[in-house]
Amino acid sequence: MDPTGLGLPPLLAAFVFGLLGGAHCIGMCGGIMSALTFAVPPSMRSPARLTGLLLGYNLGRILSYMTAGALVASLGTVIALSNTARVILQLFAAVMLILMALYIANWWKGLLRVEAVGKRLWRHLEPIGKRLMPVVRLPQAVGLGAVWGWLPCGLVYSMLAWSLAIADPVHGALLMAAFGFGTLPALLVTGFAARQLGALIRHRATRTLAALSIIAFALWQLISLLAPDMLH
Repeated sequence: MDPTGLGLPPLLAAFVFGLLGGAHCIGMCGGIMSALTFAVPPSMRSPARLTGLLLGYNLGRILSYMTAGALVASLGTVIALSNTARVILQLFAAVMLILMALYIANWWKGLLRVEAVGKRLWRHLEPIGKRLMPVVRLPQAVGLGAVWGWLPCGLVYSMLAWSLAIADPVHGALLMAAFGFGTLPALLVTGFAARQLGALIRHRATRTLAALSIIAFALWQLISLLAPDMLH
C-alpha cells in the first residue's frame, strides 16, 4: 500500500498522531482553552454552554486545518508532476514526521524554527481573534477557533507536509481533519481543567511512547519508499 495514500490506515495514523501529540497541544494551547473558559461570565458558565463553546472553538480550528490541508495538497498536485517529485515529497513528509516525534518527546526542538515562518501570518490574524472576545455565543467560538487554527504549530506543519505529499486537495483536507479530531480529547479536557488527565498526557513516558510510535510509522514510510523489498 502507498504510505501516503488515503485508505483507512493513513487516516487512522493521522488521528493517532493528533492524539499522541496531546502533550504538545496542552502545552501550547491549553492555556488558551482555560483562559477562554474562564472568560465566560460566571452567570453563563453552565456545563451545556461551556461544552458548546469548547466544541465551537475546536470545530473552527479543525475547519482551518482542513482548509490548510486542501491548499497545501493543491500545491502538491503542481509539484508532483513526475514520479521522482512524488517520491521526494513523500521522503520530505516522512522526515517531517520524525521531526514531529523529536519535538513531542522534547528530544530536539528544531521545529520551533519552522514555527517561526508562520508567525508573520499570525501577526495579521491575531487582531481578528481579539475582536471576537470575550466569547459568549457559539458563532463567536467557531470564528475564534477558525482564527486559532492558523496559530504557528510545528505539529500542524508536519502534518501539512504529509498533505503536500498526498497531492490531492480532498484527501489533504481529510487527513488534516483526522489529525484535528485526534487533538480534540486533550484540548477538551484542558478546557474543563481536568488536571489528572492532563498530567498523564504530559507525562514523560507518554510523550516518549508517542514519539517512538510516530518514528516507527515514519521509518515504515521510508523503508517502503527506499527499500520496498524489505517489507516482503
